[in-house]
Formats: sequence, C-alpha cells, structure tokens
Amino acid sequence: MTQPVSPPRDSTGKVPQAGDPPAWRAVLFRADVRTWSLLGVLAALVLIGGITKPDEFLDTHNLQLVLTQASVIGVVTVGMTFVIISGGIDLSVGAIVALASVWATTVATQEYGFGGILFTAVLVGLGCGLVNGVLIAYGGMVPFIATLAMLASARGLALQITDGRTQIVTVDGVLDLGERDAYVLGIPPLVLVFAAVTVIGWLVLNRTTFGRRTVAVGGNAEAARLAGIDVRRQRLYLYLLSGLCCGIAAFLLIVLSGSGQNTNGNLYELDAIAAAIIGGTLLTGGRGTIVGSVLGVLIFTTITNIFALNNLQSDVQQIAKGAIIVAAVLVQRRTASTT
Repeated sequence: MTQPVSPPRDSTGKVPQAGDPPAWRAVLFRADVRTWSLLGVLAALVLIGGITKPDEFLDTHNLQLVLTQASVIGVVTVGMTFVIISGGIDLSVGAIVALASVWATTVATQEYGFGGILFTAVLVGLGCGLVNGVLIAYGGMVPFIATLAMLASARGLALQITDGRTQIVTVDGVLDLGERDAYVLGIPPLVLVFAAVTVIGWLVLNRTTFGRRTVAVGGNAEAARLAGIDVRRQRLYLYLLSGLCCGIAAFLLIVLSGSGQNTNGNLYELDAIAAAIIGGTLLTGGRGTIVGSVLGVLIFTTITNIFALNNLQSDVQQIAKGAIIVAAVLVQRRTASTT
C-alpha cells in the first residue's frame, strides 16, 4: 500500500492555496514594512532636530559628526547581528573594543606605526572572538555566560594595561585620518569604512552559503546539523566575525579620539543589541537584516545628538531609547501577525 504524500508547504509552514501569494512576497513585505517603519522614525527624528535646532542640527559638520559617531558602534552592530541571527549573544563586544584600543595604543605598539596599531587592534579582536567561539562551540558553554566572562576579563586586562591612564596616540598616519583633509567628497574615512563593512555584511548574509548557514543554525540548530551543516564550526566563525568587527571598531575609535582608554566601548553591547532588535533581528535567532540594524544605529545616534544639542539630560535619552525599542518590537509583532 502506498503511503499518502503530504502536500507541499511553503517557508512559513503553511499549505499554499490557489490564489495565495508566494511565500517570498510575504517575507519581502514584512521586510519592507520594517525598513519603512525605521526610515519613518529616522525621518521624524531628523524633522525634530531640524525644528528644535535648525542651524546646528542641519549643519554639515554636525551631520558628519553623527555619521562618524555611528560608524564605530555600527561596525560592532554588524557583527552582533550575525551572532544574534545564529541564536547567540555577545555581551563582550564593548570590553573587546576597549582591550583592542588600549593594546593597540601602547608605546611598544605605536613604535610600529600605522600598520602596527591596525594589526594589533584587529588581532586582539580576533583573539577574543576565538576564545568566545571555542568556549561556546566546543566547550558547550552558554553564550551569555561565556561572553559575560570575556566582558569581565577584557575590562580587567584593559585596566591593567593602562593602569587607569589615557594612552595618547602619536602616530601621524592614524591622527591624519580624523582630519578634514582626509575626507573623501566630504565624507569622513570612518564613515566609508562603516559603509564598506555594511555592504560586505549584507552580501555575506544574503548572497553566500555562510549567510544561509547562519540563518539555518539560528532557526533550528538540530535541523541544520542533520542537513550537513557543521554547527559548532559555524558558531566559531560567527564569534570570530564579531571579534573582527570589534577590532575594526577599536581602530576607528582610536582615530576618532586619538587615544586608547580602558573605558572605551562602554555599554556598546547594549547599544548593538538594541539596534539589532529594532532593526528586525529576532533574539531567538533565525531572522535579521543588516540594513535594519544599521538604521537602528542611525536612530540611536541621532537621538543622542538631538539630546546633546538641546542640553537634555541623559536619563531622558535612555527613556526615549527604551520607548523606541518597545515600539519597534510591537510593530514587528503586529506585522508578523498580519502577514
């Protein structure tokens, strides 16, 4: 006796009916709604800034400052987005940025010039990412615990290296990147690096096998394993990617501040996670967008700039950020329930 054949199902798990739109259209619609919602919030913030402080907020130098400040946390957020899509979390990104920045600005490192500082920052980021990845993927540690331990260790090591003092950068090649003479068509070099990381991240997530495996692991790790994906190796690579982004961000922060401090990257982990969440990345894994995360970064950076220009207290700023996060999650749930 032949076994009954179950009807084919689409990517949402439903049996398609005649006249139903393809599943990819529903996914695209959800993505479009999220993107347009974030663009609407960003446009509203720009409007508020233009109304409250038109001469200062809309000034070219201020807009360049907003983009420059967004670049550092933006690079970290790209790496964080990959980790969260895979179903993980990385609480150590801020501490890794601090450790990489101070290690790259020691007197011994600066003797090797521009290349030495850049290489050290990236290498430290990769090293920390490797430790996180090995502990989580092969050591069986929960990502929350492993990265929390890295947060404490990296902060402590950064404090030990600096002895609580600020390390001033004396390498002209690094300092020159922060000068206006280094701008390309009015765009700061840090923004160009952020744009390049964003484009590469989007391509990797949406156009490569690595990106598809990341989504598969986050959606259902056991099903991904049965499909032939080496889940442990994939997770190791993802934390290496997060560490790489932290190393790049540390170098950008060195250029921006002209120094290395053990307090660098403070609360970056919370800002990166929040930006990814309001951008449409699920904390449970399996879904996320680089574009949404970048828009989340721009929204938070714009809020900070508007509050600074209007001399408003930081506690109100944090309340506003929290309200935006809640509103973004509610919009996502509403969108998911209606498509």
